[in-house]
Amino acid sequence: MAMLSADKTGLLKAFLGGLPGHVAARLAMAVEVDRLMDGQTLPHAEILASLRPALRQEGQHKRPPTPLRLFCTPFEDILTSLPRTAKQKADIARSSLEPIWTWIAGTLVPDQASAFVHETRALVVARKLDAAMERTAAFWPVAAAAMQAALADAKDRKAAEDQLGDALVVADAREIALLLTAGPVILNLQAMLPSPVPCLTEPLLWDLRAVYDRVVQDQPDVAPYIAVIAMNRLARPCEALRLPLQVTRHTDDTLISKTDMGLVGEILFARMEALKNAIQMTRHPLFDPDMLAEQVKSFTDLSSGITKEIEIKREGEWGKRLLADRAGIGKVMDNFMDRAPREVLAALPLMRASGPKTADFSRPVADEKVQMALGYARLVANCRKFAAAASFAARQQGAQDEICTEVRRYVEDVIRALRDPEKFKPQIVQAQFELCVTLTEVLFSGGEAELLRRRGRAAQAAA
Repeated sequence: MAMLSADKTGLLKAFLGGLPGHVAARLAMAVEVDRLMDGQTLPHAEILASLRPALRQEGQHKRPPTPLRLFCTPFEDILTSLPRTAKQKADIARSSLEPIWTWIAGTLVPDQASAFVHETRALVVARKLDAAMERTAAFWPVAAAAMQAALADAKDRKAAEDQLGDALVVADAREIALLLTAGPVILNLQAMLPSPVPCLTEPLLWDLRAVYDRVVQDQPDVAPYIAVIAMNRLARPCEALRLPLQVTRHTDDTLISKTDMGLVGEILFARMEALKNAIQMTRHPLFDPDMLAEQVKSFTDLSSGITKEIEIKREGEWGKRLLADRAGIGKVMDNFMDRAPREVLAALPLMRASGPKTADFSRPVADEKVQMALGYARLVANCRKFAAAASFAARQQGAQDEICTEVRRYVEDVIRALRDPEKFKPQIVQAQFELCVTLTEVLFSGGEAELLRRRGRAAQAAA
């Protein structure tokens, strides 16, 4: 199949990316089925890549199962696309899937893998999805046994590393092999927890405990993953800590973190650590204020969720990490909050004639100053609800009070200038008025912004 030119690819993305979500979902399904049937006419990869923006908006689009997706079912809930420098238990990199599958299908069990792909593909095309899953479940133990035999000792793992690329992929392969041995159990667990589960209810918690108790007897190495899989299917992941609490019969982090059931907590803390690192790497002026606020919110949601579910002791391992992470983020955000008034007011220039300072409309404000002011205003406003949980509430409140006071003063000068178009350049005054409207909407409310627009129109009419 010939590759599309750059121009045609651009046109394809522009057209397909603007399709309504439900149309994009139907088209994606048809393209994936065509690819399963070895269709050679359509540029499958380019079409699916172009449809992704529309599919993200649709949200409910479910991609058709391919042989590889079916194979990955037992560990699909612990796949991650985040960068890594070390192997985290219960985190399998998506980038590891292709080399591991090539190793299985090309070296370990080529005949069985070929038969599995051929038969499941035909079943999917025929829409016999239950039969396709049954065929996949029969292949899991075959692949798992071959992988475990090939990774049995250090010498074998070194040989596998040469084929798979690096030690992290080998570590992922060992974890995949382990979870494939528990494929049927994990299928039942996934059916019990259709993602996303809005709330971990008491009956559901006891059902999870029953699954855990069965697995810990037959496959103890798999047991810690029960809580992790549940965590990744919950709307509020921290609720998964209730299972370790019930299993260990302890309520504090000191004892839970020392057991294999502490894996859920370790993963949650690793996520908080990644967010903390991203926040600490953020620098003025090259930062996205909306992304920074979302990262801080995600961190506070996780930390608050953990402290809500279990008793965090200040002297415990998790307690020390939580306090250190909060302090680190609080320091970064303190610096941003201290800088915010200066950056916002830089777009609202003042002049001193005789008496108090008044707005300066003698020259236009540079666009980069306007954008920086709006960015900092959004950051201050967006952090209002969770600043306390991230230990920078005082600085956030101080920045917000100072900015709001100065914006209100500046608004009055702009209104007066609108009433006297002969005294100031109308284009400059109008631009500053629009900036004040936007700042008012960000910092106060849409209602106050609309009131300001009315005042502006009245002032212009009076002029």
